[in-house]
Amino acid sequence: MGSKSVVTWAGVSAFALYSSMAVGQQSKYNFPEPQSVIAQDIYDQHIMLMWICLVIFIAVFGVMFYSILKHRKSLGYKAANFHHSTTVEIVWTVIPCLILIFMAYPATKTVIAMKDTSSPDMTIKATGYQWMWGYDYLQGEGEGISFFSKLSTPRAQYENKEPKGEHYLLEVDNRVVVPVGKKVRVIITANDVIHAWWVPALGVKQDAIPGFIRDSWFTADKAGIYRGQCAELCGKDHGFMPIVVEVMEADDYTQWVAAQQSASAVKTSMHVENK
Repeated sequence: MGSKSVVTWAGVSAFALYSSMAVGQQSKYNFPEPQSVIAQDIYDQHIMLMWICLVIFIAVFGVMFYSILKHRKSLGYKAANFHHSTTVEIVWTVIPCLILIFMAYPATKTVIAMKDTSSPDMTIKATGYQWMWGYDYLQGEGEGISFFSKLSTPRAQYENKEPKGEHYLLEVDNRVVVPVGKKVRVIITANDVIHAWWVPALGVKQDAIPGFIRDSWFTADKAGIYRGQCAELCGKDHGFMPIVVEVMEADDYTQWVAAQQSASAVKTSMHVENK
């Protein structure tokens, strides 16, 4: 097999492998399917940068293997006697700089958009505890709702006494519920140690730091259930504090709010009577 054939075969193989494993949104090797504007931007840039990396990989290793195979000693080639080229130095400095600028521009736009939490339709405070999340609806429809969200996976499953469920370690007793198409600002903090509120399908990942208020936002494109986890090593039960966001249509969300407020009123009434 000739050296050109080897280089071509290597390039085609890398291209095919990458395409089959990473490009499809449903691939287990790829990001989850994006469900918000920010998540879509993150996904698109990830794919674009991976293609750039693949092209660079094929170009660099293609030239390297071609040089090794075509100019080896067994074919009679002798090593060139040179040690410096100003032109080469300039070229291999300028080209990477241009590539980095091309990559940095869209990434900077996305980061700026991620930080723009102005004019939200509703605001939710998420507080990390060891090891659960507390949620307070501060502004917008549902204002005043408050609850804790804990892992609901049966202990028997993670002690290997029962078969593991479909959403093993990714289900909670109380989900964060929001309406579709609304800008939701999430104010994030922690009560004890550093946690992180991470829902990849919605493009949100923000550290929750005790004594500090951080914020992020998302607008879900369609109704559904989106799962995430604490993304900081917060202690021995770090892997047992998942996040579940349920996005509802507007009418369904209104009914959920009414049910939550009614249940809260009943609890308050019972508490007063017990006193």
